[in-house]
Amino acid sequence: MTGLEQLRWVMEHEGDDVPSIRRLLGIRVTEVEHGRVAMTVTTQPDFANPQGTVHGGVTATLLDSVMGCAVHSTLPADTSYTTLELKVNYVRGVALDGRQLTGEGHTVHVGRRTAVAEGRVLDEHGKLVGHATTTCLILA
Repeated sequence: MTGLEQLRWVMEHEGDDVPSIRRLLGIRVTEVEHGRVAMTVTTQPDFANPQGTVHGGVTATLLDSVMGCAVHSTLPADTSYTTLELKVNYVRGVALDGRQLTGEGHTVHVGRRTAVAEGRVLDEHGKLVGHATTTCLILA
């Protein structure tokens, strides 16, 4: 399967009990297109940092997931990728009380050996929580 086909399969089989970071955090794939992916996660008390808000690692994981999957959606069969670099900027904290966060990622450039993508996380009111860029190594 191509990357796009794999991601569409994942989205269709969301309820399957396959171990993954998505399952661990409760991330759901909501949109998959060539070069663009969206996912959501609902905040919970287990996401707490010492200040009592969502840990930045949860936001970074959502960003890494949507951007990496945006790259993956452009790849042919038998080709994978790995993250080389991830740059995250946090804009605001998020409460732990069941707020929905939406991550959106899209490709900027996909070459033979590397790809670049951008992403952002919005809260349920459309306010920016964080944004990021990534560089991925493409593995044939």
